[in-house]
Amino acid sequence: MARRSTVQRDPRIAGDPELSAYPDFPDDLDRAPARGRGASRGRWSGGGGRWLVWTGRAVLWALIVVIVVNGVRAPFERFTQQNAPSGAASVPDDGFPAAQASAFAAQFAEVYLNFDGARLSEREARLAPYLPEGAEAQFGWDGFGRMSAGAVQPYGIEVVDTANAVVTVAYQSDDRRQLLSVPVYHDRAAKRFVVAGRPGILPAPRVADLPPKAAPERDRAAEQELRTTLEDFFRAYAGDTTALQQYADAGVTLQGFGGAFTFQQLKDFMVPLDGGATRKVTATVLWGVPSKAEPSAEPEPADPGQTGGKLEQSYLLTMVKQGDKWFVKDIRGAYRSVAG
Repeated sequence: MARRSTVQRDPRIAGDPELSAYPDFPDDLDRAPARGRGASRGRWSGGGGRWLVWTGRAVLWALIVVIVVNGVRAPFERFTQQNAPSGAASVPDDGFPAAQASAFAAQFAEVYLNFDGARLSEREARLAPYLPEGAEAQFGWDGFGRMSAGAVQPYGIEVVDTANAVVTVAYQSDDRRQLLSVPVYHDRAAKRFVVAGRPGILPAPRVADLPPKAAPERDRAAEQELRTTLEDFFRAYAGDTTALQQYADAGVTLQGFGGAFTFQQLKDFMVPLDGGATRKVTATVLWGVPSKAEPSAEPEPADPGQTGGKLEQSYLLTMVKQGDKWFVKDIRGAYRSVAG
């Protein structure tokens, strides 16, 4: 019996047609074409290939979005940084009692800025409630000389963190207005403050330059009509509370000085030429300031402070006309004057 060969022959017989639909295009660019009907044709087919395509597209679009966002954000951040105020970075005052710290620093400044070499022990005792334990009793003053300050008011505060701040107070000493910077520490648990370091005296900003203001056109006829009414009103405003109400508009209750000042003169007033039954009237009044001195037989007291003085004040009145009479609807301090 003849022995059968064990070598596996190629099942493909001569004359079979090419499997590719494009016989002139190679099945695989990286290797020679595979033989056999089950060989890969080098093209994606089915859901797996499509998944890879869509994944690639998603990654590409994500990169594009990131590039666009960064391109827009970068110049915006540069712009905001350039326009940010210089100096220390602002820190949120979360939980820091700014109002109480300002009051504490203002009280400290009242004591700190007033000293006299002849009253050392008094200043030392008054400073103690503000200073940390072990601090120098006079807190930087050598015990010589004399200084006085007043008109102490909180001016500003810079919160450093939740426990520390620098409070600035304004004060006046002689003919100078100045600032005092006070570092303050707050013990949150104990709800207490302490001066955390040496204060610093700084010059206060100069007064602003007031630009000129044009005078409005005046209603001379209305001013002539209102003069007597205004003089009588201010006379009652100074002392006659009962008579004052006859000048009040309906539903308005006016409260005057009750004799604290005396009416001297209506120096000037202005009614703008804007027509209508309601006018904003600006008036300058000269009040008499009564003297607190005891009556004296001398015709001219030697001390000018014992003589009654005069004080000019400006007011803005809202006047309402009803029939042929004018009534006061509101009175308050005037806005800036024309002359500045």
